[in-house]
Amino acid sequence: MTAGGVRRAAALGSLCLRAGPALAASQLAVTVVAGLLPTGTVWVTKLLVDGLVAGPADRVPAPVAGLVALGLAAGVLPHVTAYLRAESDRRLDLLLQDRLYTRVNGFQGLSRFEDPAFLDELRMAAQATGGAMGPVTSGLFDLCRNVITLIGLLGALAVMSPLMAGLVAVAALPVLAARMSLEKRRVKMIAGQSAAARRQIFYSSLITDVEAAKEVRLFGLGDFLRRRVIGELTSMQAAERRLDGREALTQSALAALSALVSGAGLVWAVHLALTGRLTLGDVTAFAAAVAGTQAALVATVENAANASHALLLFDHHERVMSLSDDLPSPRGPVALPALRRGIELRDVWFRYGESHPWVLRGVDLTIPCGASVALVGLNGAGKSTLIKLLCRFYDPSRGVILWDGVDIRDVPPAELRARMGVLFQDYMSYDLTAAENIGVGEVEAMSDRARIENAAELSGADQVVRALPQGYDTLLSRIFLGPEDDAGVVLSGGQWQRVALARALVRGHRDLLVLDEPSSGLDAQAEHEVHRRLREHRAGRTSLLVTHRLGAIRDADLIVVLRDGRIVERGTHDDLVAAGGGYARLFETQASGYRVDARTPAAHRGTGRDRAPLNR
Repeated sequence: MTAGGVRRAAALGSLCLRAGPALAASQLAVTVVAGLLPTGTVWVTKLLVDGLVAGPADRVPAPVAGLVALGLAAGVLPHVTAYLRAESDRRLDLLLQDRLYTRVNGFQGLSRFEDPAFLDELRMAAQATGGAMGPVTSGLFDLCRNVITLIGLLGALAVMSPLMAGLVAVAALPVLAARMSLEKRRVKMIAGQSAAARRQIFYSSLITDVEAAKEVRLFGLGDFLRRRVIGELTSMQAAERRLDGREALTQSALAALSALVSGAGLVWAVHLALTGRLTLGDVTAFAAAVAGTQAALVATVENAANASHALLLFDHHERVMSLSDDLPSPRGPVALPALRRGIELRDVWFRYGESHPWVLRGVDLTIPCGASVALVGLNGAGKSTLIKLLCRFYDPSRGVILWDGVDIRDVPPAELRARMGVLFQDYMSYDLTAAENIGVGEVEAMSDRARIENAAELSGADQVVRALPQGYDTLLSRIFLGPEDDAGVVLSGGQWQRVALARALVRGHRDLLVLDEPSSGLDAQAEHEVHRRLREHRAGRTSLLVTHRLGAIRDADLIVVLRDGRIVERGTHDDLVAAGGGYARLFETQASGYRVDARTPAAHRGTGRDRAPLNR
């Protein structure tokens, strides 16, 4: 084993002890007893056979009693061992999972989760469960048991023939080398298949996902996706088949070598018995010792190979654990002051990587305290990226963001985010109850039903939720229910958006409220009502509203227009319309959709019910 393997084994052993020290001690005691059983059986069998051949009856009862006791132990110990191993695996699994996800939660930004290499590493690390680590944890006890057995049996063989003992031991070396090589190839193959496995899971999920079911059937995508699934599986299975074939050939050749060695030894022992140099008991013991030794050697090789595989998986776990936070921690954390003056972006530039284009280019923007600021622009202008920077999911590539003069990079991200209420455009739909879907916006408020209901009323979700079969306790999902349970409900897109908006508003009076397209999924009447309530809620509060619906931001204190990552216009609605620039043209384009030419026949006029009114 390499130095790295020893280090990983030591680290895993330490975790195993942390998971259950008394359990580990019990496993060790059982291991020692189990390891001595085969050697004891060989010698007691020899005594019994020699006693039977010699004739005196008084030499038989003791070996018989010994074999009965050894058989009893051999029958009971495997079950005790299995229980201890299962319990050890369970405790270690809890520890490993808690350890891994604590580390993953410690990555406070988004960059790692948008990195395919990290996602592959995380997928491999997640496979390092308690059961998968069994070949190292419980396997160490198995290895110890097999080593004890080997020492005892090889010692018995050496008494009769040192040469034969050496040959049996040496014959196991090629088996060990071959198994270790094959296990390294197998782990490398699994790691190499991560991308293919993720694609296969993605395609198969589209076939079974209720959200995708409509388009899959409408566009006839079923066979297309099935072919993609089968193609990825075929590719992965081809690699597995090649490795399995090589392993079968190698193992067969090595098994033949072991059989030849044991056969030659048996011929030699019979020859000595025929010439009177070995007793019948010696031959019996020799045959049992050779068979037991080879079995123990094969088990030891399997232990080592399986441990090698497990350690390679554990290495992925350790690599994830060793990663630093993707956001640099402040050298001297600064307390975030209550917002009194405002938030300022100074010459902020940002791109997602050195090879990527600039998303924001020298943005200078002030969000005054107590003011309502609206951010508009075409798709790809950089609006959502600006929100990510305000939430400090990323740091600017250049420039600085100040909160009342404090660089937000000097503030712990959790403290900064706790001062915000945010609705993302790509909000989550959790498979939880309606109350929990709102309450997760402020975990401390999960049990405060009044606070949850107030947020729902503000977002317009209250009537939707109260109409559900179990009101706020209705599960907004169908995936956890049994065939006889009909209580789960799946909301429409607009209903989900109101629930998600309530999730942002449950945070109450935070310093900054950020709403990214809060009404994109709502009908005209619902949108009008939601924005009316939000105007009342935002009055006197610092807020940033991102939307394509320009009619919803006419009352904003400041409207900022982004184009290609730069601020190209800013001012009030009236100022920007009067300036006749891009904002005015975009507003006119939207407004024209609501005007009905007097010459258009009434039967051809649209009702406009699916559009948001601009004049509010």
